[in-house]
Amino acid sequence: MRKTLLIVALLTVAMPARAFADITGFIGLNTTPTNRTTTGLAVGAGLLVVGFEFEYSSTGEDVSTGAPSLKFGMGSVLLQTPVAIGGFQPYFETGAGFYSEALGARTDSGFAFGTGGGVKISLAGPLRLRVDYRGIKLGSGALASPAHRIYAGLNLKF
Repeated sequence: MRKTLLIVALLTVAMPARAFADITGFIGLNTTPTNRTTTGLAVGAGLLVVGFEFEYSSTGEDVSTGAPSLKFGMGSVLLQTPVAIGGFQPYFETGAGFYSEALGARTDSGFAFGTGGGVKISLAGPLRLRVDYRGIKLGSGALASPAHRIYAGLNLKF
């Protein structure tokens, strides 16, 4: 009985009192191989310094420049400051997911890895501006890899 109480007490102390979650709607640029608009949504949760996120983004094709469309879903692990410092909360993230690339009748899909980082900037209450850069290494059949993406979005934490 003592062992059980000790384990429960240790788990209670070790677990954070509160988990944080957020959602981001974003718009930006996919710069590979030419600049095209990309849009997406990211949903995440964090425990102090470590966080987890899932995102989906979509970039349209530009046949005139030979730039393929890119749809991407990725799960990531974030390392971030536990609180905003002077209104800024920087983070680094890495993850993996699936992509689908198309240019005209040619398509490719497969597994991809992403690495990047950014900052969440406090605006008012739970509303923040999020600025993010991501490098995404697509599978060997992709026309444009690695893809480089930069975006800004509104982030709501709850």
